[in-house]
Amino acid sequence: MFNVNEYFDGKVKSIAFTKDGDKATIGVMAAGEYEFGTDTIEYMSLVSGSMAVILPGETEWKDIAINETFIVDANVKFQVKLSEDSAYLCVYK
Repeated sequence: MFNVNEYFDGKVKSIAFTKDGDKATIGVMAAGEYEFGTDTIEYMSLVSGSMAVILPGETEWKDIAINETFIVDANVKFQVKLSEDSAYLCVYK
């Protein structure tokens, strides 16, 4: 049914579920900087709080607005920076 995930010593937590064949997670991240790796294409949306990202091939932080979605390719690493505790939705394709 649901899978609970925890990363970075509990600073990132999510609940995973599947809807119409698509895997998704809804989660929270404590303020800080994190690097994630992808296995599939990810559509990530900021639900609340604040987030900046550095996507593959980029060198500068890009601010993400609440309800904005950004796409990360499969098999890459990307960085996120949060100035406050924040919530996100991620859909995997």
